This record gives sequence, C-alpha cells and structure tokens, in this order.
Amino acid sequence: MAGGFFGGVHPEYNKKLASGKSIEVMPLPEQLTVYFSQNLGAPAKAVVKKGDEVKKGQVIAEPGGFVSTPVHSPTSGKIKSTGFYPSPVGTLMEAAVIIPDGEDEWEEGCDRERDISGLRSEEIKDIVKEAGIVGMGGATFPTHVKLSPPEDKPIDILILNGAECEPYLTSDHRLMLEKTEEILEGASLFARAINVKNIVVAIEENKPDAIEKMREAVEGRDGFSVEPMKVIYPQGAEKQLIYSITGRKVPAGGLPMEAGALVQNVGTCLAAFEAAGLTRPLIQRVVTVTGSGIENPGNVLARVGTPFKDIIDFCGGMSDDTAKVISGGPMMGISQYSLDSAVNKGTSGIVLLKAGEVAQFENEPCIRCGRCLTACPMNLNPSALSIFAERMRYEETEEYGVMDCIECGSCAYVCPSKRPLVQHFKRAKAEIRNRSKKAG
Repeated sequence: MAGGFFGGVHPEYNKKLASGKSIEVMPLPEQLTVYFSQNLGAPAKAVVKKGDEVKKGQVIAEPGGFVSTPVHSPTSGKIKSTGFYPSPVGTLMEAAVIIPDGEDEWEEGCDRERDISGLRSEEIKDIVKEAGIVGMGGATFPTHVKLSPPEDKPIDILILNGAECEPYLTSDHRLMLEKTEEILEGASLFARAINVKNIVVAIEENKPDAIEKMREAVEGRDGFSVEPMKVIYPQGAEKQLIYSITGRKVPAGGLPMEAGALVQNVGTCLAAFEAAGLTRPLIQRVVTVTGSGIENPGNVLARVGTPFKDIIDFCGGMSDDTAKVISGGPMMGISQYSLDSAVNKGTSGIVLLKAGEVAQFENEPCIRCGRCLTACPMNLNPSALSIFAERMRYEETEEYGVMDCIECGSCAYVCPSKRPLVQHFKRAKAEIRNRSKKAG
C-alpha cells in the first residue's frame, strides 16, 4: 500500500451516503446556464448571441489562448440570453442561457463511433483540445496542455487519480465501477499521446470494490497496474499522489512534469475516450449530490449548465433545516449563495448540510499552537502566512511560499481558533497575481 507524505488529516468521510448508489441520468432541465469560462486559464470567447439556434455539441465559445478550451452547447435549442449569472465559484460569470427544444439533436459530425486504435499522438491531443476536456477532479486545467510537455521534461509515468479523498464525494468511485473499460481506454490514449508505458491506477483503500474491479480490468493490459493508497486527506492532490506513488517531489513552484509524471483524473480519462471513440465533446459529467440535507443522496449524470436547484429537486429536494449548500466537498468546496448556480465541467459534487452540522463560530487570534504546521502537506507555515495576509503584507506571504499552497483546508480543519486560513491564502494569492500583472 502506498501513501506516505508529510502532513494530512483524517476528516469524517461520510461516503456511504452515496457510494452504493448507481449513476442516474438526469433529464434535461427547462433551461441551462452555460458559462463561457470553464477552465483554469484564459476564458473562452463567446461566438453566440441572444436568439441564436444551437445544436448539441456545437461550439458556443472559442478558446481564448493555448491554456484555454472551447465550450459546447449541452443540447439543441435557442439562446435565451447572454450575460452575467451566479456561478459555483461565488462570483457572477458570463454565460449563455439555453432553452432546450426537446430534440436533443447533435451537431453534424458529433456522436459518431471512431476507430481509435490507429490514432497518433498529435491526433489525440487535437481531439482532446477540440472536445474541451479539462481536469474533472475539480481543477479544470486544460488537458491538452498537460499532454504537451516540453522536450526537456520527459514523462515516464501516467497516474490515474481515483483516490477521491474529498469527504462525501463518490462520483469517481461510481465511474470506476460502472465505466471501468472506458476509463482504461481513455488512459491508453493519454499514454499514447505522451509515449508512456507505465500506467498506475491509484485508489484509496476505502474503495475495495473499485480496486478489485480495476485489478480485474487491467489484467492483460501491458504496463497497467493498480495501487491501493493509504486513506488520508489530501491523498488525491497531484503533488502528494506523485510522491506517494513514485517517491519523487515536485519542486516548489513546479509542475508534475518536472517530476516526470502526469496525473489524470479517472473522469477525465472517460471524457477522452468519449471524445475520441464516440466523437462527443465534454457536455456532461457525474455529480455527487449528498449530505444530510438532501432527501435522496446519489450520483447524477447531468448536462453542463444544469442549475443546482434542478439537480437538487431531482434528488428529492432539500430538508427544511438545510443550512449550507457546497459546490464540491466540505474541505475544498465553496458555499453557495444562490441555487441558480449551474453545473460546470469541474462540479464534482453538491453537498447539503443541516444546521446542526454547520459550525457557527467567531474566528479568534492565532494561539501559535503549531497544529497547522504538522497538518500542512506542503510543509508551509500556515500560521505565519495567515497573519501576514491579515495585515496585507502580501510580499511576506510570497516569501513564505503562499503560491505553493494547494488550498486543501487541512490547516483550517485542525485550527482550534477556527481561523479562515484558506480564505486568507486565496486573497493573498489573488493580490500577488494582480500585482504581477500590473508590473508586467
């Protein structure tokens, strides 16, 4: 069993609420809100306007640069409006509101089976890029960029991330059970794209059925292996996963390619197979809808653009005493102020918590206990970083490595003063980026 890295925590995982629930396909909602920015990097640029008719799979926003991806219509219908709407990240984002016509008609050229056995490296990268595929574990980094390392950064291992260490979330777990072969076919495409022969499927050992299913499926596949991982949060973070599997450290400020590794989420592998083998762009994903505040927890295949309120209603609705709705998991997710927010490519889950489970507290000054130092998997000093950030001394936060923070929330989880540490670090990083842009 692999899985040793510095720091980490053991939160209550609460995965049994949804881990045994098969994926359900959600019907089309009455309208979809499709954001033009669906990736980490440059936002896509809209190519549609109010009143336009669109087909399922049609490009409605084009990439805004190399580190960017196109956005496709999740169904056929009409553009009701474009503008700025509530989003899962807590801000208003530019989007198109689409009214489905009920036909669900594909754009010409989409939804056709294709022989993937002879696809060459550049062809695979182009398919991934044109399909708008991003990291589906939540980071949404454009996948075609990860598949294009410079020649001086050779990659010798591909790691399939099935750890899914975030509490409550089970969408990756269900995909590994229900879409096993498709995930492995997608992984084979990624391996071919970067000429890698060593492919490791990494799964936390609290998913024994997924480990068994994957082990059976990789038999006879050259270069594939399955590695059970120690259950500790954040085991699924890229840098921690690479270290757990290979013993290699990604340098501070560096990328996984600098450790000779490429990490791809199992959902991303599935999306790659569907893009290559079925000619389908990324227009839907599996979302875990769970927590004590939802009537019927489960895993739902929903179109990108599906409003949170519709997906919650599909799962039986929320309890009257629901106090918080989180996009993502409770450690790294973002609390929602509006259920008009819609599913995007990175929406791995929607967690609803009752009032009794949501802590009500006033954060207090740091007591210098040091618990955050032992919990931080990046070996940072969260205590000092938060104090600098509170005092708007952003240069010092950069000197202390705030840009290496992965925002996992382990420090805040163990903090007895209940300090909003991750929020401090997000603010500091944003200020540093803004100042860098102005200086450049």
